[in-house]
Amino acid sequence: MAKRKILIVDDEPDFLEIMSARLEADDYEVTTAANGEAALNYVKNDKPDAVLLDILMPGIDGLEVLRRIRKMDESLPVYIITAFSTDERFKEANKLGASGFIVKTDDLAKEVDNITSALDMSARFHKKGK
Repeated sequence: MAKRKILIVDDEPDFLEIMSARLEADDYEVTTAANGEAALNYVKNDKPDAVLLDILMPGIDGLEVLRRIRKMDESLPVYIITAFSTDERFKEANKLGASGFIVKTDDLAKEVDNITSALDMSARFHKKGK
């Protein structure tokens, strides 16, 4: 079975490095993007199986990235990952079709478990090319 392609979008290099290594160890093919523009280019050209997207980023923020992804692909699983957010942002992400929310914590093992659980669920319910 082919590895699932995951795009992680976050402006924190340490988070990208750690999460990439952990997800690759769980047999995912991981690509990272440090900003919204790079993420949109990847989604357009390389079609990931799921996206893990930070809300608060400089330049194009995560909500705008999600809005643009939805114009390209309404069914692509996009999980919002954030340490700091407001109810307004969660509501907006929900309206835009976020697949779920993962809160960044100091417990990396728990974060990885939450992310892999979300990705496993999306694999069961999302068929590529649908």
